[in-house]
Amino acid sequence: MGKVYIVGAGPGDPDLLTVKAWRLIQQADVVVYDRLVSPEVLELIRPGAERIYAGKHEGEQRQAQERILELLLEHGRRPKRVVRLKGGDPMVFGRGAEEWAFLVEHGIETEIVPGVSSAVAVPALAGIPLTFRGVAASFAVATGHCREGQQTDWARYAAVDTLVILMGVENRASIASRLIAAGRPPGTPAAFIENGSTPRERIVAATLRQVAEGLVEVQPPAVFVVGEVVSMRQRLEPRAPEAQAAHSSLTAA
Repeated sequence: MGKVYIVGAGPGDPDLLTVKAWRLIQQADVVVYDRLVSPEVLELIRPGAERIYAGKHEGEQRQAQERILELLLEHGRRPKRVVRLKGGDPMVFGRGAEEWAFLVEHGIETEIVPGVSSAVAVPALAGIPLTFRGVAASFAVATGHCREGQQTDWARYAAVDTLVILMGVENRASIASRLIAAGRPPGTPAAFIENGSTPRERIVAATLRQVAEGLVEVQPPAVFVVGEVVSMRQRLEPRAPEAQAAHSSLTAA
């Protein structure tokens, strides 16, 4: 019988891997990885290890997750070191706990290795602190993509100082509209950070109203941040011409 490690790959920059995650990637016999694991992290996988892509696409999440569980069970029953590699932290909207429970139910030894969550790291690296004295004393993390037939009650998040939304690109206009309807001021600063912490990072700043009106063009994966702390970027990252240009063009619209 082998062992399965459910490992957080962090936000993308391989330097942000934990030492334990790096060591396990180097030692793994099998690596089952998600779509959000960056190419830079994948380059660290031990030569000769079996790589299995387990990314999910819209409309096939249920079938894909069932296949992933079968893969983990199949390889976990063999005398192998199996790494289930997930972007960010596996316990933050990563279904890591579901996979853990499944493996335990089937008698597979399992260990969780936390990762640096993109919900916290990506905004910080972009010059957007989730809390700042006198500006924001609380934050919440929500998913912008719920299970079929379910919807997020955005009114619960309207009063949170800083709101971080993962997997919210596709539904961004609807999310912004619902937050405004729940009482969030339309002029609240908002930002999207695409491919955070990697060389492909792109930051677009706007207002909640502009997001609701469909004026913000952005591609996944991106972290969606709403709150006054977004304005701190101008103070903390004054040499960010791309972001400033994007912010200026949107706020002038």
